[in-house]
Amino acid sequence: MLRVLTILALTALPAAAHDLGFAGLLSAGNKADLPPVTLSAGQPLSDAPWYLQSGTYYEVLIEADGSQELALAGADFFRAVWIDEIVINGLEVRPLGLDSVEFDQAGTMEIGFIAIKPGRYELRIPGSDGDTQRLDITIR
Repeated sequence: MLRVLTILALTALPAAAHDLGFAGLLSAGNKADLPPVTLSAGQPLSDAPWYLQSGTYYEVLIEADGSQELALAGADFFRAVWIDEIVINGLEVRPLGLDSVEFDQAGTMEIGFIAIKPGRYELRIPGSDGDTQRLDITIR
């Protein structure tokens, strides 16, 4: 009897080691919200850099106030993550890849992604060179 209980306990260890549930990496317990990114003429993108954990699902709101037509580029960052979905006005887009996003007018988009490849990346407003027009991102 003791031997049977020991075998059952040992076979349960791998399942307990990955406590993400049925949905795996998409489980609610593996999700984190990031502070919003603001696209506004002359204003900083974010208050602080992002430090992300590889394998964690993140959601971020990108908000544009319409003060200027602005884009947010970050090809290296977008290639280091798996993008689950982009939600714009209630419409869900599931892209295979992304290079940049652009707002021609005021609006909000939500991007859900899983950080994958460790490294240092950035999102920036194309054509700008100020530090506040760049968001530094580290994936660990």
